[in-house]
Amino acid sequence: MKLQNLLSRLERHHKKKIDLSLDRTFNLLKKLGKPQEKLKNIVSIVGTNSKASMAYSLKSILNEAGYKCNLYTSPHLQSYTERFIFDDKEINEENLLELLLDIEKFLKDDQATVFEILTCAYIKYATNFQNNLNIIEAGLFHQFDSTNVFKKNLLTLIGYIHYDHISWLKNKTIDGIIYEKTTKLLNSNIFVNQQENKEITSKIEKALVNNKSKKYFFGKDFNICRAENNFIQYQDQFGEIILPEPNLLGDHQLGNISTSIAASRKLFNVKDEHIKRGITKIKLKGRLQEIKSGKLKNLIGQNRLIIDGGHNIGASKVIARWIKNQNQDVHMIVGMMKDKSHKEFINSFKNLAKSIQLIDIPNQEGAISKEEFKDKLNGINMNISLAKNIEESLKLLSKYKNSIGICTGSLYLIGEVLNLN
Repeated sequence: MKLQNLLSRLERHHKKKIDLSLDRTFNLLKKLGKPQEKLKNIVSIVGTNSKASMAYSLKSILNEAGYKCNLYTSPHLQSYTERFIFDDKEINEENLLELLLDIEKFLKDDQATVFEILTCAYIKYATNFQNNLNIIEAGLFHQFDSTNVFKKNLLTLIGYIHYDHISWLKNKTIDGIIYEKTTKLLNSNIFVNQQENKEITSKIEKALVNNKSKKYFFGKDFNICRAENNFIQYQDQFGEIILPEPNLLGDHQLGNISTSIAASRKLFNVKDEHIKRGITKIKLKGRLQEIKSGKLKNLIGQNRLIIDGGHNIGASKVIARWIKNQNQDVHMIVGMMKDKSHKEFINSFKNLAKSIQLIDIPNQEGAISKEEFKDKLNGINMNISLAKNIEESLKLLSKYKNSIGICTGSLYLIGEVLNLN
């Protein structure tokens, strides 16, 4: 409760949750003694989707090779403490409270968004672990994101780039999105993940033409695929590795994992055995995660329960591809925020989902109501209904046999699901 009260107080330092500018971040960092200039071993991660998957897979591989890591990600699912990992351990609530209270003293009456304050807090605390790697995920785009405050880094991972948050952009095309995510990347080593098509990869390559980094592209400099007998085959300039099944569902994760493997083999002292062990130990919640026990699993009966925080068209296509590979009927529970492409998201599951229940996301003022959500789906010929809440929707799914229930549409929704379980 003390932490939540402090965060509510910090929210009053800016009338907007998002305000694309670096001025306030640099101002606060200056008051903190410019800790960003003391921080070493920076790994920057940008992209629309797949950032967390790349971050956690890279961390898992490097941990197996003996490297210590700090990690900064957003948003969280259940607690703000999830965003801060130092020396491979999640910060506890007491230490985070103490850290943010210290930042508040320096902030005084200055303006800053909560994300800017949290980013500065991470940077300041990370200086206590000077020999660790700092894996830092951008919040929104990159050019004016508060994580873009460093003068040099070790490498950048570019994830899957697609349409999301375009209301913040003047140029709302895929070119505009790519520009915002790549134009201010530092000159180091850039690894580009698999994209939806070759056109987007080509656009990224063109956007990076003046960047002096060494660049490595999926499909050109490294690759991964399922070979015969369902083996996973990875290949780059150092040779081939036959990999075990990673503990992340969905073949889309192979591209994410391969990008982390490429970076780890190129820049770190990593052996094949570290990679093989690392990809089986990735700890990531809310990305095609199967809930195998707990209150909610009991509600759905013998059926499988999958949760995924996907909330844009790129993510819905990934989930749809996973559904196509299942031999069970799929029933969906969906709740979303107001600023998303609702109709396009749901359309991805046409002829795939037997039913879709729309629900409200609890405790989120920016969420779309299930009634307004359904109105936006006018013209879609699917079995769509409204559900009272998450528990009620799962009870309804329990009547089906040998089925899969998928809860998706928002990371905030998935956080509520995990809290209920």
